[in-house]
Amino acid sequence: MIQEILNAIDPITIIKTLGLIGVLFIVFAESGLFFGFFLPGDSLLFTAGLFASQGFLNIYLLLLGAFIMAVLGDSFGYWFGKKIGPKIFTKEDSFFFQKKHVERAHNFYEKYGNKTIILARFVPIVRTFAPIVAGVGLMKYRSFVTYNLIGGFVWSFGMVLAGFVLGNVVPNIDKYILPIILLIIFVSILPIIFEFVKSKKKIV
Repeated sequence: MIQEILNAIDPITIIKTLGLIGVLFIVFAESGLFFGFFLPGDSLLFTAGLFASQGFLNIYLLLLGAFIMAVLGDSFGYWFGKKIGPKIFTKEDSFFFQKKHVERAHNFYEKYGNKTIILARFVPIVRTFAPIVAGVGLMKYRSFVTYNLIGGFVWSFGMVLAGFVLGNVVPNIDKYILPIILLIIFVSILPIIFEFVKSKKKIV
């Protein structure tokens, strides 16, 4: 069962099975649907860029589509937060919803302010819940739209182009895809590991 779930969210499997449409849907879901926090984001876009460099995906459609879906995903998250309001902080935990993720995004927002909408793009889990928290009432919509566009552009274009350029520069890049993906996943969860260690030190 666990292996089936891991296979289902593996970037390579997603791209080979679902293609561009699957990539774009996951970008949308992970950007603003609260149950999308477990989906791959950074590694998926980077891997899609690698595939595009080998001609398996259209780089222009990938760039434009990823940017649009990232912006729309965050916008949906903001709307959802606006709709449900402060009640989200008291919602009971479930398989798809964990209150701690919302609180973590809220603390991130408290620390970085409006810049959270840009910075959170590069932090798994926080990326999903930051727009929801902003929509609860912490951020004016006009400001949100501005930061959302900037963050969506930097994240989507940055990740895709990094994979695309690397795929064009390194010969036989397909041999190194798995180690590269693992490295990206590790780097992307470093902020989570850092915060966990820091919280443990405070308790001690």
